[in-house]
Amino acid sequence: MDTAPSSSAERAASASTPQTVALSPWLTERPIQTRGFGVARALLKLAGWELVWQGLPSQQGVFLGYPHTSNWDFVIGLLLKWGTGMQVKFWGKDSLFKVPVFGAWMRWLGGLPVDRSSANGMVGSMVDRFNAAKAQDQLLWLAVTPEGTRSYVPYWKSGFYQVAVQAQVPVGLVVFDFKRKRVGVDHFLRLSGNPDIDLPLIAAYYADVQGKRPALAGPVRFK
Repeated sequence: MDTAPSSSAERAASASTPQTVALSPWLTERPIQTRGFGVARALLKLAGWELVWQGLPSQQGVFLGYPHTSNWDFVIGLLLKWGTGMQVKFWGKDSLFKVPVFGAWMRWLGGLPVDRSSANGMVGSMVDRFNAAKAQDQLLWLAVTPEGTRSYVPYWKSGFYQVAVQAQVPVGLVVFDFKRKRVGVDHFLRLSGNPDIDLPLIAAYYADVQGKRPALAGPVRFK
């Protein structure tokens, strides 16, 4: 059967109908540039590490740090933060911030106190922070290690995913690759809201990344 438009008017109407274009989940533009400290970059280079960094796709987002298998991740992560000038935040139990001196140090590093007993919960509170940052056009990136521990766990915690989806912010895939001595982030993902679609993309990206203690890297999946 011939299904082509039968008149010039129909052909014009067909041509003017908006076509649905599938958006790539990967964000390639880096309009937000940061400037870090040369000393931190020099220390990484001296230790034989390559710093991977091209900027940010937006003012707000979530950094995903994986695999997290060693205390060295914290040291390398601080040099990454200082070397790139990333103003990252991270979750911390609210009681830790009430400890004199230590609490101030936690805030200086970028810690955000979280009250797990609050009615809004960790996810809701963070989404509110992101919405406030958007309204004021402020830079806010949350750094999360989805395993939640340096020990092996069979599942990832899903808090980062819920936050990113509800706040509608991208996820930056940070690598701690001890095999190739690469640290940084060069891929940013726009989540679909469907873990069955998003997690395989994340898993494929991290497939060749090796942590300090490879046997402790948990699989990329939710419970």
